[in-house]
Amino acid sequence: MKKWIVLLLLIGVVGVVVFLHADRPQKKIEKNDRYSESVEQFRADTVQRSKENEIELLLNGVSLKNFGYHIRMSDDLKLLCQERLFADVLGCSIIRYATGDVSIERGNTKILLKEDSTKAQIDGQTVEIETPYQYDKSEQQLYLPVERLMSSMGYSVEISYVDNTVNLKEVVSSNPLPARYDMREKNRVTPVRDQGKYGTCWAFASLGALETTLMPYEENVYSTDHMALNNSYRLALSAGGEHTMSIAYLAAWQGPVYEEDDPYGDGETVEGLSAVKHLEEAIVINERDDEIIKSAIYRYGGVETSLYLGIEYSGYDSQYYNIGTSAYYYNGTEKPNHDVVVVGWDDNYSKTNFAIQPERDGAYICKNSWGEEFGDGGYFYVSYDDKNLCGQSIVYTRLEDADNFRHIYQSDLLGWVGELGFGKEEAYFANCYTPEGDEELAAVSFYATGPRTVFSVYYVPEVSGTADLENRVFLVSGETRYAGYYTVQIPEPPTLKAGQKFAVEIQVSTPGSKRPIAVEYAADERSRQADISDGEGYISLYGKAWNSAEESGCNVCLKAFTNDREATDEDAETETASTESEEEE
Repeated sequence: MKKWIVLLLLIGVVGVVVFLHADRPQKKIEKNDRYSESVEQFRADTVQRSKENEIELLLNGVSLKNFGYHIRMSDDLKLLCQERLFADVLGCSIIRYATGDVSIERGNTKILLKEDSTKAQIDGQTVEIETPYQYDKSEQQLYLPVERLMSSMGYSVEISYVDNTVNLKEVVSSNPLPARYDMREKNRVTPVRDQGKYGTCWAFASLGALETTLMPYEENVYSTDHMALNNSYRLALSAGGEHTMSIAYLAAWQGPVYEEDDPYGDGETVEGLSAVKHLEEAIVINERDDEIIKSAIYRYGGVETSLYLGIEYSGYDSQYYNIGTSAYYYNGTEKPNHDVVVVGWDDNYSKTNFAIQPERDGAYICKNSWGEEFGDGGYFYVSYDDKNLCGQSIVYTRLEDADNFRHIYQSDLLGWVGELGFGKEEAYFANCYTPEGDEELAAVSFYATGPRTVFSVYYVPEVSGTADLENRVFLVSGETRYAGYYTVQIPEPPTLKAGQKFAVEIQVSTPGSKRPIAVEYAADERSRQADISDGEGYISLYGKAWNSAEESGCNVCLKAFTNDREATDEDAETETASTESEEEE
């Protein structure tokens, strides 16, 4: 009986509900007049927040904040990231073409982007991407769409608007490097040169590597004559040299200049030429690690390095060289005596190609400076087992236009000659400069003397004595992966007053180092030209008590780059007020 009563009650409830809603008209949810306006406002606010609060980048949950990678948001809320991230972190090879095309390769994945297009070729298939790539001229960096490209390389993209983070999570593990890579096939090398009778292989190797940095977007051949004869070392062409001289010459804005403006081979140079490019970064790899070397070639360009070349220039004859296969392998104890550019590799290059057979297959492809008659059109193959090749490797990773900064302040024209410190990994160092006009501190540059160097950049607005060096203002911090020369841009450039001495300070921590400060001094016959009368530098352990670098016989390697400060409305008002005051008087 109870069951029937419950059933009747349910039927009654259903009936009431049907009755109440039977005659009600059906309505649609419609957008009001302000919907589109609200959406646009939301997008604008979100983009503005991303500009005001830097989006933090994570890799598998680990922050990459110290390395300074930037993510930006397009007006339609699509994420784009600097090409540096794709190269440095994912190990991609990124090639720009004058046509506007951009090629991205990682292992077996090949991507082609078109300018202003939301379509891309990924492994031969045409696909939609979220937004076209952008080019930031001020940074001279491509900004590439994140989500679709990352997914094609085995990464997921996790966005947290609450935490303001983007986490790149590897979901498919793969080797980013192919078994064979040859920069010649990618049009990433300039023509082979011939050093002739002079000891200038170091300059040819430096500039040969430097020239690949912008290839094939720009194909420039730079003057070896100018580098060899217009650096501050002032050595004869027959004296030889090394990469420290090359980096010092480039970092000081002494060059490079074009080959056509100072041709090679006449034993003379053209003075008074201005640098046509500015070097901002060069990494130094101080150990032989084949994966790192290959990755550097793949991502950035040719690698400058040294080997012992037991071959006569005139006859190309040596027990270590197979002239028929252009293959070289040295297994002795001699130290390096020649510089070349490594432009590729072949893991399967047979060990039977060598005059003396090494233990394993594989060779690096090297560009020499003995003309096209040598080897394979000027190139030769050096065994992975060679005793000297890539014991130290230099890669020129950032080369910018000559208008990136207006002024340079420096006192270390010989560059990194030696190191100084206090027996600990940490140290402070500073240089004082006096601006010629009203300027803005746009960037600083220094050497990291070892890998994984953590740094902080400060400046002191006004310096009259060493006590003022404690009045430092924090500007930016970061971390380097390798030793080398680095330029750090200041996110919010402080203003500098004409004639008022200021200081730039760096705090560094270099794991395993007891002397983390790079300095210039007269260490030997080659560096005897060091001039320590042109600087005012200081070093400190804790940033409190400061010691004069010059009194220790050296200059601190720390440069400042500035731009002219544009007059503001506030300046105009101040000037007007000053003029009125003078008239009243």
